Amino acid sequence: MKTHSGAKKRFRVTSKGKVKYKKPGQRHLLTGDSGNQNRKSRKPVLVVKADMKTMKKKMPYSF
Repeated sequence: MKTHSGAKKRFRVTSKGKVKYKKPGQRHLLTGDSGNQNRKSRKPVLVVKADMKTMKKKMPYSF
């Protein structure tokens, strides 16, 4: 069973078993977004509970 290549680049598993990722859209063309949007997308976020089953399939050796 292989780990999904895109998932291993984009997601990290925390010590408690939660999955965190960085929000997209912080590279270029940022002038069109409001300051609030830019600030909120800086912080990493956790994957919602409903998607955890999919994440465990994509990264089977991380949990």
